[in-house]
Amino acid sequence: MPAMKERTSQLPRWEKRTQNPLLGLAVLFGVAYAVPIVAPDAAAWVHRLCTHVEWVVWGAFAVDYAVRLALAPAKWLFVRRHPLDLLAVLLPLVQPLRLLRLVSTLLLVGRRARMAPQITLTTYVAGAVVGLLMFGSLAVLHVERSAPDGNIKTLGDAVWWSFTTMTTVGYGDHAPTTGLGRVLAVGLMLSGIALLGVVTANIAAWFISRFERDDAQERRQTELLETLAREVHELRAEVARLSAPGLAQAPVPVPGLVPGAEPGAGPGAAAVPIPVPPQGEVPTSPRS
Repeated sequence: MPAMKERTSQLPRWEKRTQNPLLGLAVLFGVAYAVPIVAPDAAAWVHRLCTHVEWVVWGAFAVDYAVRLALAPAKWLFVRRHPLDLLAVLLPLVQPLRLLRLVSTLLLVGRRARMAPQITLTTYVAGAVVGLLMFGSLAVLHVERSAPDGNIKTLGDAVWWSFTTMTTVGYGDHAPTTGLGRVLAVGLMLSGIALLGVVTANIAAWFISRFERDDAQERRQTELLETLAREVHELRAEVARLSAPGLAQAPVPVPGLVPGAEPGAGPGAAAVPIPVPPQGEVPTSPRS
């Protein structure tokens, strides 16, 4: 039991310590992936260096997954809760294609970025949109540039195609012609629809929370007005009761007298009712 508690506490510490280094490696992976595509005429050692960097970054994320799995108190539960992480680690080993390394690294980066407490939903969605737009453009350019019938030959054409595909506009002026390029198009379409749904839901949730806050404030004001009106009504009823004619002969208490005694009858005497003239009449003296 103590060993399980220690592992449970070590896992969050490991994730917190490796969060920023892994995100930095992800940026390095993006540069290494983009350079050979943007500059295909670069020296051979540049291409080899970029390939090694890609594998090193993917290996770092694979080691991170292995360490997290080792620190997890329930191994099978960890695997069930992180199926995409396991798929991203195993995917490049099945078929070592450059595109698979890109997909697996993006999946791993997205999972770790979503777990970071300092990254909000808006930041995550914005980063996902920019990342998919950039890497989708580079991937389709890498695949379609050498195709005989391809019409995506420049980076500008690839960015335009990615933008229209993610927003599900699809003008049709640029389209992939290879099988791998169409697979990329399907993935970009699904990702764009999902991200647009998240953005729409986020905006709708903001409006709903704003309306609920306004309604709560209006309800509080209504309750205060009702309470004030009820208190005013009670005060009016009390004033009307006190000013009724039947209360005009109410005995006036005299200090030191017992109720019902004659004045001057001693300390134990009771109070005698003193006539109170009705409202609007002026009291007259006995002489008049």
